[in-house]
Amino acid sequence: MSRRVRRKVARKGKEKVILPSYREIEDEVSGLDRSGFADWTSLPDDTVIQLFSCLNYRDRASLSSTCKTWKVLGVSPCLWTSLDLRAHKCDVLMAASLAPRCVNLRKLRFRGAESADAIIHLQARNLREISGDYCRKITDATLSVIVARHEVLESLQLGPDFCERISSDAIKAIALCCPVLKRLRLSGVRDINGDAINALAKHCLKLTDIGFIDCLNIDEMALGNVVSVRYLSVAGTSNMKWGVASHQWPKFPHLIGLDISRTDIGSTAVARLLSSSPSLKVLCALNCPFLEEDVNFSSSKNKGKMLLALFTDILKDIGSLFVDISKKGKNVFLDWRNSKMKDRNLDEIMTWLEWILSHTLLRIAETNQHGLDDFWLKQGATLLLNLMQSSQEDVQERAATGLATFVVIDDENATIDCGRAEAVMRDGGIRLLLNLAKSWREGLQSESAKAIANLSVNANVAKAVAEEGGITILAGLARSMNRLVAEEAAGGLWNLSVGEEHKGAIAEAGGVKALVDLIFKWSSGGDGVLERAAGALANLAADDKCSTEVAVAGGVHALVMLARNCKFEGVQEQAARALANLAAHGDSNSNNAAVGQEAGALEALVQLTQSPHEGVRQEAAGALWNLSFDDRNREAIAAAGGVEALVALAQSCSNASPGLQERAAGALWGLSVSEVNSIAIGREGGVVPLIALARSDAEDVHETAAGALWNLAFNPGNALRIVEEGGVPALVHLCSSSVSKMARFMAALALAYMFDGRMDEYALVGTSSESISKSVSLDGARRMALKHIEAFVLTFSDPHSFAAAAASSAPAALAQVTEGARIQEAGHLRCSGAEIGRFVAMLRNSSSVLKACAAFALLQFTIPGGRHAIHHASLMQNAGAARVLRAAAAAATAPLEAKIFARIVLRNLEHHHIESSL
Repeated sequence: MSRRVRRKVARKGKEKVILPSYREIEDEVSGLDRSGFADWTSLPDDTVIQLFSCLNYRDRASLSSTCKTWKVLGVSPCLWTSLDLRAHKCDVLMAASLAPRCVNLRKLRFRGAESADAIIHLQARNLREISGDYCRKITDATLSVIVARHEVLESLQLGPDFCERISSDAIKAIALCCPVLKRLRLSGVRDINGDAINALAKHCLKLTDIGFIDCLNIDEMALGNVVSVRYLSVAGTSNMKWGVASHQWPKFPHLIGLDISRTDIGSTAVARLLSSSPSLKVLCALNCPFLEEDVNFSSSKNKGKMLLALFTDILKDIGSLFVDISKKGKNVFLDWRNSKMKDRNLDEIMTWLEWILSHTLLRIAETNQHGLDDFWLKQGATLLLNLMQSSQEDVQERAATGLATFVVIDDENATIDCGRAEAVMRDGGIRLLLNLAKSWREGLQSESAKAIANLSVNANVAKAVAEEGGITILAGLARSMNRLVAEEAAGGLWNLSVGEEHKGAIAEAGGVKALVDLIFKWSSGGDGVLERAAGALANLAADDKCSTEVAVAGGVHALVMLARNCKFEGVQEQAARALANLAAHGDSNSNNAAVGQEAGALEALVQLTQSPHEGVRQEAAGALWNLSFDDRNREAIAAAGGVEALVALAQSCSNASPGLQERAAGALWGLSVSEVNSIAIGREGGVVPLIALARSDAEDVHETAAGALWNLAFNPGNALRIVEEGGVPALVHLCSSSVSKMARFMAALALAYMFDGRMDEYALVGTSSESISKSVSLDGARRMALKHIEAFVLTFSDPHSFAAAAASSAPAALAQVTEGARIQEAGHLRCSGAEIGRFVAMLRNSSSVLKACAAFALLQFTIPGGRHAIHHASLMQNAGAARVLRAAAAAATAPLEAKIFARIVLRNLEHHHIESSL
């Protein structure tokens, strides 16, 4: 996996978000000493307080400890009227330490049950607003204690996730303890009975805004008794008796807005609510299937009342609330915010609409329903972009999360809807998201970064993000002390780093160092941020230059630490992939050796090949494959139990993905370069699974299995095992039928090793211990092998070019043969002196087929421009191969192919000799 999208919950809106701008700070900073030194303690008090106001509570407290003056300013009451506890863990001890500052606290946001338990220790008796999310584990007891300690509470919101452990008992406690409550919004409460609702009606006489969202059961009749309500939302609530509700709720004397989105309400009940509610102005019914199925339904006859549904023009209808008809475009929310003519009632309606629309659009996006493409492209994305510019922070966050979610089609496979993503980009959504990501509010940073990450799966959007400066912004956010912000920023860098054109920019922006630091900073308890950081580093490590930067920044140690210690499979997989990519540049840097020399690295990777998760096994095997190209690593892997582990992996992956099969065979191929390891692989039972993998339908698996069998066949004992286990037909099939030239080439070489006579000598001494009872016809196998080796070589022997080369010694004629015979990928193969010597000896073999095959192989290994051509030429010159080649080229009985190929090899050797002398 090379990228990741996150499902959880702006298309128009080219206008920039208006973020806080403090002119006095800019003036003070502009007047500082340009030499680079500033005496921050000399700043005016109001400037310091403005700076403090842009920090989260932890950073504010840390900064307050730097000097006595700032300590006094840091507890200024104006800085502690609002507190957001979501960014960091807040337990009882933390709350108690904050208590002295919270005397004037009015607004509080928290996350999770532990923070909820700690709220009462803040001793903020004057709290007016409490808003919490991740509330699944909050109990009646906790909520009851909270409301009992905050009698002047005016607003309580818990959601959008479900409050599964809260019941009607807690709602009664709210009613009894909070007599001045004005707003109550709860999500996912199972049952809200009549007693609880009647208690609200009796004791909370100022309650004007109720939201019972995604509940299972609500007493519709009792709800009609809350006569003070002006805005009511029951969106997503099941088991509603709409006949009762549509008769009872029109009796609300002050009801202005009603939200029934995502329910099973029908057109009859909707018509009754619209026609019978005298004060109702807005009825929101988004994503109500039964209503949408009634093609004859029309709300146009209810003048002065607005129905918002998927089949209506939502922004145009919202614009109808304004007297000024110019405010009916797609920027209606922005026009309202910028309007100089303020209308209190209109402001109240628009504020409520922002809240319920952001909530409903997020829920619709999370369900990923089919058939909504038209809505998202024509209205939904535009609405989200409008809402992202809200002055309500929770609305902005939900809109950004909705934007991150509605583009996702398949989370596991990192698939997004390109049409939706590019629509956001065309309408200025990228710049809007990046501006929000620069906000000092960490909630907005996190959700904006998440949206940028998901959108960046699309290459065009990723390009736009980079052009708008998004890489620098994300690299900065990756340094955040807020884990959620850092996690989403790392996810953005992960997706952007898929594009080769972005890797260098990420490194230049300091992204590599930031990602490595994240691993050390969140080495425990941060699986999400660790997976994303490792994934981004894995992508970056695929680039040669960035690979070096990862190593310099301490990435090798960080990634090995994850591979050794982290138990989360996503982190293990990405850490192993990153190590594999770091080790893939053995010819250009020292990272391959560095990974192998890092304490515990090889042992950890060997251990990961036994993981229950296929992705982890695949990446670990890939890392061992790349590491095995280094001689010392190869032997160290074997010493760490790599042979046994990889043979076991190969034996178990017959039904696995082609990626795992390729890497398992590839790692055995890499280890088998050493003859000691090759013998050990044969002894451990590696021949049988490799033969099975050679029969795979996947081209890449063909290559690695053929390469491993080629190396194994160098040893006569292994060669006999291959014959005994039915490997000859498998190799013959590869040699003749694989679409991969490399697989055919290496299969032919394996067969040539097996039947050049050395296996026969071994067989005369005795058979392998595993096959005493088997009867094998070596002669029949030899005839089959030689027939297909000959056919393979002839496929690279064009009669016309060979005739021209035979008739002339001109270089052009030989060059034409070389081009026709060349297998490009064979230039990456590196042979030992013993292997080169084997092919040279094969030129003297009595079999004309093996002579031609040997000459063809030596041609591939010495073609100028091949990665290891000079190395092979040197080995051949040291072995006196030129004399043998001349003899083969001149032999009267040798086949034409062997003669021509031998002449080309001699020419290659002369080329390399001249080149080395220069």
